[in-house]
Amino acid sequence: MSHPVPGLPLSQTDRTRHRRLREQGSPDRSDLDAILAAGFVCHLGVAVDGDALVIPTVYGADSTTLYFHGSVASRSLVASPDAEVCVTVTHIDGLVLARSVFEHGVNYRSAMVFGVPRLVADPEEKWAGLRCLTEQATPGQWDYARQPSRKELAATSLLALSLDEASVKIRTGAPDDADSPDAERGLWAGVLPLHTRWGDLEPDPALPAHIPAPPHLSHRQGASAFR
Repeated sequence: MSHPVPGLPLSQTDRTRHRRLREQGSPDRSDLDAILAAGFVCHLGVAVDGDALVIPTVYGADSTTLYFHGSVASRSLVASPDAEVCVTVTHIDGLVLARSVFEHGVNYRSAMVFGVPRLVADPEEKWAGLRCLTEQATPGQWDYARQPSRKELAATSLLALSLDEASVKIRTGAPDDADSPDAERGLWAGVLPLHTRWGDLEPDPALPAHIPAPPHLSHRQGASAFR
């Protein structure tokens, strides 16, 4: 399977085919890129010793690969190197409040990525992957803070998952029951948006007072947390 190219449609497989709420499915690779770029926490679904686990972890994505931490998954991969995983990233944009409870819903953007991850062993790729992960969560922090030592790199598990096989669903807009009999009930209906913003920086109590926050952090105060 070839690597996906930005601007081209997502590949269609049995796992990525939309069977329910097909109208919310998107075939556009650009939507996958936007969803991944907007966040920095994913949920990794993996089987470990016969048990299904879903692990929240930070991630970074480039044009072809999703990089993420996963020590539990790493142990699983050593035992079962061909184990399939599913990684999900979801952003909640609001509650859709209809005239009936049955028609309630959520405005959201969600991506699922399937495949067999690999442990990143090459030092140069591990360095680049950790930079990608760090910069996705906090742009500017990689060059500001001390970067990993060789010992720290050796102790860090980094997984790489191809973006070859992915599924995207998006829901936007108002409730769908405006033309139903419930519209005659005189009840309010609409969307309650959800906005998440960064708060004020909280300095380490041990930090000397003369050390200011770097601009790449201070500029994020009050900004939207998820793009």
